[in-house]
Amino acid sequence: MPFVLRLKLTIVIAACCLPLAGAEDSRPNILFIFSDDHAINSISAYRGPLAKVAPTPGIDRLAKEGAVFTNSFCGNSICGPSRATILTGKHSHKNGFMRNTSRGFDQSQWTVSKTLQKAGYNTAVIGKWHLKSTPLGFDYFEVFPGQGSYYNPVFIQQDGSKKRFEGYATDLTTEKAVNWLNSRDKSKPFFLMCQHKAPHRTFSPALRHLDDFNDVEIPEPPTLFDDYADRSATLAKNEMEIDRWFDWAYDAKVRKDERGEVTLPKPDRYGTPEYNRMTDAQKKIWDAHFGPQNKEFLHRFAAGGMYHKDVVRWKYQRYMKNYLGTVKAVDESVSTLLNYLDKHDLAENTIVIYSSDQGFFLGEHGWYDKRWMFEESFRMPFLIRWPGVVKRGSRPEELIQNIDYAPTFLEAAGLDIPDEIQGRSLVPVMSGTARKWRQSLFYTYYELGEHAVPQHFGVRTDRHKLMWFPKTREWNLFDLKTDPLEMKSVHNAPGYQDVMQSMIAEYDRLRDQYDAPEITAHP
Repeated sequence: MPFVLRLKLTIVIAACCLPLAGAEDSRPNILFIFSDDHAINSISAYRGPLAKVAPTPGIDRLAKEGAVFTNSFCGNSICGPSRATILTGKHSHKNGFMRNTSRGFDQSQWTVSKTLQKAGYNTAVIGKWHLKSTPLGFDYFEVFPGQGSYYNPVFIQQDGSKKRFEGYATDLTTEKAVNWLNSRDKSKPFFLMCQHKAPHRTFSPALRHLDDFNDVEIPEPPTLFDDYADRSATLAKNEMEIDRWFDWAYDAKVRKDERGEVTLPKPDRYGTPEYNRMTDAQKKIWDAHFGPQNKEFLHRFAAGGMYHKDVVRWKYQRYMKNYLGTVKAVDESVSTLLNYLDKHDLAENTIVIYSSDQGFFLGEHGWYDKRWMFEESFRMPFLIRWPGVVKRGSRPEELIQNIDYAPTFLEAAGLDIPDEIQGRSLVPVMSGTARKWRQSLFYTYYELGEHAVPQHFGVRTDRHKLMWFPKTREWNLFDLKTDPLEMKSVHNAPGYQDVMQSMIAEYDRLRDQYDAPEITAHP
């Protein structure tokens, strides 16, 4: 874009963002709608394999009226660390929240919420927080303790007390967000983080959505029965297979008291905490849905009419119908909030973002959960509507990461970006004025063996992905053009040695750039 046009756009954004003395504050509002473990393959705007059977019209509206970023990634695929990254604009090792088991998030450091609040924004966070600390930089908060519960959840109040509310977590989070929007200081722009628990495990839908997929056959991913050959030896040791690790009561919703004399194979470690939270009326609706289906399954299983793969396929269908049912309430939440903005004449001056803390496996490689640097987990959704800046219906292909969110919020608000932030503002990408953008992404996973997923680190370009496993001292290299399902590492393959060396060099360059800890080093 010519310099004069770039300068003009900069002046327009600055003029919109900086209030004049005595004038109404016209800086854009920021509505950040955030879910947990939402795979892009279950968002129809991403045009994935589930788009026809499980459309998401609410989220898709953002894509139609704004942009869907097709190459959006996290820096560490786990809940708490991703949230800390979004607040700080820094990778996990720099903000100190490297694992879900980390001590409470250190809020003495710079955060985007504190900066926006200080700059005159009315700030709030409602829903899932998951950072083992009291939210700071927010005029209002009402958050779940820990992971939160789907049914009749508890919310921590601003005075530190805990209050239980009857209803469904997604609906309650949305309702509380709307109530705050109604009661906020309307003389100020707002920054609202509406953060859902859903569709996180245990994949428990709103009761009104239990029957939505009764007559739908969810298509299976081609890698559902992956044998983990030709890649790191650590893959076969994972504990997130639908086959061996999808718990019968906790995940598949087949309670022990329903089974009679039928003994199901492992795993069978947990109970049904969400069911136990329900009122009798709620349990009646639940039982009317799951009871007959479970009875039919147990009869077939006991009669010996199901082979091993039949059981895996049954569990996959149960998993996906519950997961997609859980997504439905999130999609409704997006619609509710967009309609609120329309009704109150806020849409034109409000930036709306939909994202999730990371991706999720929906049976790909036989897995549920996240953590791995494989695409389904590494990718995270990012859709944005910003009238006058973001082109309607656009699909930017630049490589973006959750370190970029905080600087984007700052530039949108007309604020300076601190040097300590490791991400970059996405405003030039959104407005089409970005002249030079990053060509690679840095990934880290520091958890110590949960789900038997090892620590691993890596770099991704537009075509290749390199992964380093320090415990087993292995490299894996994937060619995402010829092998988009990541079924075979080519780190030792003929013809890839130059690529291998260039990827190692890029990995080392990013380690230096981000000042990564020694644990990410290789021989």
